[in-house]
Amino acid sequence: MTHRMALGTAMALALTAPSLAQAQDLLVFDYSGFEDPSFHQPFVDQHGNSPEFVFFGDEDEAFQRLLAGFRSDVTHICAGSVPRWQASGIIEPWDRARVAAFDTLNADLVGQDVLSGSSELFFLPTDYGSTAVVYNSDDVPAEDVASLQIFTNPAYAGRLSIPDNVDDAYALAYLATGVTNWSDVTDAQFEAATAWLRQIHENLLTYWVDPAEIQQLMASGQVLAAWAWNEVPVALADEGFPVGFARNTTEGTSVWLCGYVNMAEGEGSEDQAYDFINAMHSDASAEPLLLNGFGTANDAALQALGAEALEAAGLGVTTVPVLAQLPISNDQRERQAEAFERIKAGF
Repeated sequence: MTHRMALGTAMALALTAPSLAQAQDLLVFDYSGFEDPSFHQPFVDQHGNSPEFVFFGDEDEAFQRLLAGFRSDVTHICAGSVPRWQASGIIEPWDRARVAAFDTLNADLVGQDVLSGSSELFFLPTDYGSTAVVYNSDDVPAEDVASLQIFTNPAYAGRLSIPDNVDDAYALAYLATGVTNWSDVTDAQFEAATAWLRQIHENLLTYWVDPAEIQQLMASGQVLAAWAWNEVPVALADEGFPVGFARNTTEGTSVWLCGYVNMAEGEGSEDQAYDFINAMHSDASAEPLLLNGFGTANDAALQALGAEALEAAGLGVTTVPVLAQLPISNDQRERQAEAFERIKAGF
């Protein structure tokens, strides 16, 4: 999943010498934007500065760089990547006893699926968001976005878009075909979801790549409805655009989940690694994360911000099934990725 797209300057930043204002005993490999000190202010208060950050563009790039010998202490990935990273041996488990907010983490984001079939905690959730139907509320009536079948509606042909992201695409397709838990889909369920994606392909204007692109397409009127992350309607509303975010569609909605893994070959301070993830989970970090479109995995801290703030950020209460984009097997993910590429190519 590439929910946090790196900025064009990320590689240049990654190659520059670390600033003297950084804590040199911890290197965080991350998406650009997560270096914001407000996301880990307790760490800054404790150590006088931020960790050193190096950025990647997507998790495949990060994985290959680490396999090639790059060393980080903690790395930010999303749940779908966990099985491959765990199988590779490049990550080691976290110690639950050292995770200050473990008992108040959202129970839906922690469990056997997140643990990737292990009693050990290889993946520590820190941030999540929702994916649902974003639409132009002036031109699209609410009844048309009551169902995910808006993407099959010929009335909107050429005015729709979904992400160029296999996880988000299949989350949509599984929901649309009656699956709300993708952890162990049958061959028939996979084929039904794939056929549905192939069906909507002709209705799509494009597969959007990053939030700025879909925001521009919607603001220009080229796209009337899209499957998109919760930060998109927030940004459009801030610009005064008439936008709706339909999370309670009949078939359900989806959430994506990201967090940090503990690198087995990290050369920095293990104590600072725990200080950093505890800072990310802290009450102080909850509001800055939410203002940037991310829900903290620390449910107690998130709920303390109030229902109105959550609703405004696109993370309010839903009344429909939720497909959580938790880890799936490598075989299933590769099968989905191969099919998705063929569909995009017109096959």
